[in-house]
Amino acid sequence: MASMPDSLDHVRHLVTLDSLAVAATTRRDGSIHASVVNAGVLAHPASGRPCVGFVALGGAAKLDHLRRSGRACLTFRHHGDRAAVEGPVRLPGPADALEGFPQQRLPGLLREIFVAAGGRHDNWEEYDRVMAAEGRTAVLIEPARITGNG
Repeated sequence: MASMPDSLDHVRHLVTLDSLAVAATTRRDGSIHASVVNAGVLAHPASGRPCVGFVALGGAAKLDHLRRSGRACLTFRHHGDRAAVEGPVRLPGPADALEGFPQQRLPGLLREIFVAAGGRHDNWEEYDRVMAAEGRTAVLIEPARITGNG
């Protein structure tokens, strides 16, 4: 386990124990919108730097919040251990382009996020079909601040 609570190594460790995280965004009125997502640490597809990602349903309110504010926070926990990753977001998906990321790579990125969050699948073609039909979007948080209690 990471010895410092403010590192992505600590987040990676928590994900191995429980990949569920609380995603917090802000609504237009400034109030907080929170939802539970499966998330993990992966390399950013455009920069190669580590980021934290999850997959959002197309049309989800959180995507509107993220497009408007451009920031999010993911909080991971396992028993009393926790870590929060906050920063700017990028949203490669059917309705959002990411500079330096070709849209045809989206199915592979959605798979990568799923695996980073501990997921496994027996039929990737079916997974890709469902993700496309649901308009799924990758939510990538570039860590600007990581806090925790390690």
